[in-house]
Amino acid sequence: MVDFVFAAVLFIAGLLLFFVLFLLSRLKLLEQHLEETRFSKSSMSVKYGKMTEQFIPFTKDFPFNPEEFRFLGNPVDGIVFSEDKIVFAEFKTASSQLSRKQKNIRDLVNAKKVEWFEYQMK
Repeated sequence: MVDFVFAAVLFIAGLLLFFVLFLLSRLKLLEQHLEETRFSKSSMSVKYGKMTEQFIPFTKDFPFNPEEFRFLGNPVDGIVFSEDKIVFAEFKTASSQLSRKQKNIRDLVNAKKVEWFEYQMK
């Protein structure tokens, strides 16, 4: 009788060990899937932002003439060349923020540290 109880406990322990290992493997797969989903969502947000940048100058809310806008893409989205001023433009969607480089450009423009450079090849 003791041998039967011992064998039953050993069998149940083996089943529990198998079940725990199965659950751990499933957990690992779910973690990988979650990471892939996060990456995909982040990638889609970037793609959405890049797409949006292309048509913002043609919306009714854009405060400048879209024909005067020139798209750069990086490090700022574009520049508006109007008759009386030049405007560096950066478009943000949702909760996106200026990068450190973009903040530096903004600060240089605000500090009027912008110059004209002309180089003529000879």
